[in-house]
Amino acid sequence: MMRPTEIVERALEASKASGCVVIVRESSEAVLRWANSTMTTNGHSTSLRWSVISLVDLDEGTGAGVVSSSASVTDIAQITDALRASELAARQSGPAQDAAPLPDESEAAPSAADWSDEAVATSVSVFGGLSEQLADAFVAGRSAGHLLFGFATHDLTTTWLGTSTGIRRRWAQPEGSVDLNARTPDGVSSAWGGMSSYDFADVDLTGLAGDLTTRLGWGKRRLDLPAGRYPTILPPSAMADLMIYFAWSMAGRPAQEGRSPFSAPGGGTRVGERLTDKGLTLFSDPTAPGFDYEPVLATTRSSDEVSVFDNGAAMRRVDWVREGVINELVYPRGSAKELGVEFIPPGENLLLSGGSDASLADLVGGTERGLLLTCLWYIREVDPTNLLLTGLTRDGVYLVEGGEVVGEVNNFRFNESPIDLIRRAAEVGATERALGREFKDWFTRTAMPPVLVPDFNMSSVSQAS
Repeated sequence: MMRPTEIVERALEASKASGCVVIVRESSEAVLRWANSTMTTNGHSTSLRWSVISLVDLDEGTGAGVVSSSASVTDIAQITDALRASELAARQSGPAQDAAPLPDESEAAPSAADWSDEAVATSVSVFGGLSEQLADAFVAGRSAGHLLFGFATHDLTTTWLGTSTGIRRRWAQPEGSVDLNARTPDGVSSAWGGMSSYDFADVDLTGLAGDLTTRLGWGKRRLDLPAGRYPTILPPSAMADLMIYFAWSMAGRPAQEGRSPFSAPGGGTRVGERLTDKGLTLFSDPTAPGFDYEPVLATTRSSDEVSVFDNGAAMRRVDWVREGVINELVYPRGSAKELGVEFIPPGENLLLSGGSDASLADLVGGTERGLLLTCLWYIREVDPTNLLLTGLTRDGVYLVEGGEVVGEVNNFRFNESPIDLIRRAAEVGATERALGREFKDWFTRTAMPPVLVPDFNMSSVSQAS
């Protein structure tokens, strides 16, 4: 079986295209699951995926073709077959709108890893400390009259990127998260909490389980409330999901073409528009400690946000919103040149800073009457022109009166735009590591503050639990 570096080099040697990119990813994943306060399964798996991207000169431009495989490579014929298929796909696809010369070594970020190093690996031993905390939490939960459900996953993916312009980069990306759900035996009340982690050494599951016990205690008193606009405290997990959607909508071309929530009335974009007088900064940074990600772009797809022609380009910090002002939009290199703007790479983490040092408990303590959410789910876009989203509350909505939680209320469907939420936020607390409930399977590297919105729109009552 060929090593990843050999796959890259042999493919680049055999390419007949005017440009070629080879990406190999080897993943090592460990998982741990539990239900009814009992460990159920644990396991470990590995996987390999390699892709060849051919860039072919055409009469009116450059075409791009991508072929990927999860098969182990034992013969050069597998590679040449994939190359010929990708070259054919490039010719058949026609000129690519995002075409640009491949980056060369001068445009790539410096490498901190040795190209020839083997893949890194994880194992179930990464959950050693977590398992001990879980065992104690099971006992405490049974004593308190509830059961715990959930799972943890840890993934280490090593990527090798090679291009026909001479770029060779290797890096290892950790990814991990834990979901914990506490439920009463009758299923009437449930509470959720989650954390992301690169190594699980920083996961305080005991504290998380204690928070869920407190929330189930609040649920012993249940009240019904009608739909309407309520002062609402959004915890960091809910803010993470809303801000992820915000960031996913920041492509520059759609904004320039008038089909985006970041399009300006009358033409152009909303870059430079002030969203809030609060000094909030929403940014992505590949060097953020504990949230770091790959130093160069590696992708097998093209869209308004990313391009296969940009493989090897350096990633950098991008301030999407800076000190309350819309600051940057995503532009692949081809689109940037066409539209006369700077290349802006997408981000693989998302952090919102600039709030106060207030905790979630502080925001509750300062609220005379309002709602405290746990998390959001089933989030969908209703109106792309203003980023109006709808979704449901889940696993606990609580009534706050006089600075104290006095009971649990019914769930709601909401209709809100994260752009408007930033504008209307009455108080923004301290930023902390957060895990969104809805988008955690795709995006785990977030840090968000709790936020108090004075008039969050609960558009209807929901029977969801």
